[in-house]
Amino acid sequence: MQHPTDVTIEPADASDVDTLAELWVELAADQRRYGSHLLAADNGSRILEAMRHHVATDTAIVARRDGDLVGFVTFEVETGRYRQDAVRGIVHNIYVRDPDRSEGIGSGLLDAAEDALRDMGVDIVALQAMADNADARAFYHRHGYAAHRIELEKPINDDLVTSDSD
Repeated sequence: MQHPTDVTIEPADASDVDTLAELWVELAADQRRYGSHLLAADNGSRILEAMRHHVATDTAIVARRDGDLVGFVTFEVETGRYRQDAVRGIVHNIYVRDPDRSEGIGSGLLDAAEDALRDMGVDIVALQAMADNADARAFYHRHGYAAHRIELEKPINDDLVTSDSD
């Protein structure tokens, strides 16, 4: 799906940092309905610093319509303590404001992030979606993403009875 011709997808710049942080808060607040534990507004200052970092390292791409940000994607090359047989890129966040969804903007952002990661030497791209967010999982599946690792969780004070046969 092509993104709309009235939307530009381009690297974020320093003037976008505050709006990127606001959009991230919208994203985090929206994810609460799918079981996210993130407290959106409580992380405002941390995410502002993270967005500054993404802009400074060219790992944030935005979608603009009539000069206004309507979506963004942040990503980076994975770094870690363990050596792997592939260089992985991580898409941290992708978000399109609700009124601008289903127009191909998210696809354009994801494509742009994948292109940037490819240019950075990445072999594989990974991302996460909330298990209960069927729309997000379907979106990523349409773009060729498949489950690689499944994260499971439970409340520590869960009264479920377990058995050795589980």
